[in-house]
Amino acid sequence: MHKEVLFSVEGLYREDNEITGYRFGHGEKAACIIGAMRGNELQQLYICSQLIRTLKTLEEHGAISHNKEILVVPTVNMYGINVEKRFWPIDNVDINRCFPGGMNADSPKRIAKALFDSVQGYSYGIQFASFYMPGDFIPHVRMMETGFQSPSLANLFGLQYVVTRKPKPMDTVTLNYSWQMNGTNAFSIYTNATDTVDEKSARQAVSAVLRFLTRMGIVKYNNHSGYIASVIEEHELMPVKSDTAGFIKGSRNRGIRCITEM
Repeated sequence: MHKEVLFSVEGLYREDNEITGYRFGHGEKAACIIGAMRGNELQQLYICSQLIRTLKTLEEHGAISHNKEILVVPTVNMYGINVEKRFWPIDNVDINRCFPGGMNADSPKRIAKALFDSVQGYSYGIQFASFYMPGDFIPHVRMMETGFQSPSLANLFGLQYVVTRKPKPMDTVTLNYSWQMNGTNAFSIYTNATDTVDEKSARQAVSAVLRFLTRMGIVKYNNHSGYIASVIEEHELMPVKSDTAGFIKGSRNRGIRCITEM
């Protein structure tokens, strides 16, 4: 394992904000994994920490395939994590809406540019993402329909669902979209939590990534086969609304199959 600083933003009255990467193996740029983009993504940061620990052990035992390199970036916005701000604190800007970025711009776009320069060129890009609305999710993979997406590859993570959707204008400045436009197979993995740590879904996410890396011949790791994913288009999802006011008592948990009368 090799730890390196990918980019540093000079801090005002505090330490510099450093984006740190952990490299495993050597050679072809095989896979890049990104954790917390936002300051409240503690679950995503935790998942990366567990993944780094596992990859370090695998590398020590010679289980990283020859001529394969893996890069893990646990967080891009440590400043936001430290001061408990979701977006980049100085500008209140979402870094994941600044790609591919530019060096002659404000801090979030410079961070996005430096990060993208470091992570492009990999065959596979995996981001542990969070949803814009709070909720209790089944761990799943999401992909944007850019013309370069591959649901069959997303199925190799072994999670229950793969959700695809057509990108909106605001999605064209995200890391996932920029990755796909530059030849990287990009995936976003969602788990149960964001600003808290959910151990169970964190383990599922780590296992899913290791399963994918094993199936792509990047690492050697014994893991169960997981699920055969159901591929769903986002427009097929239906919000369930109440017709009356009052107290709402949930009668079904996520993952429970519901059959409605037509």
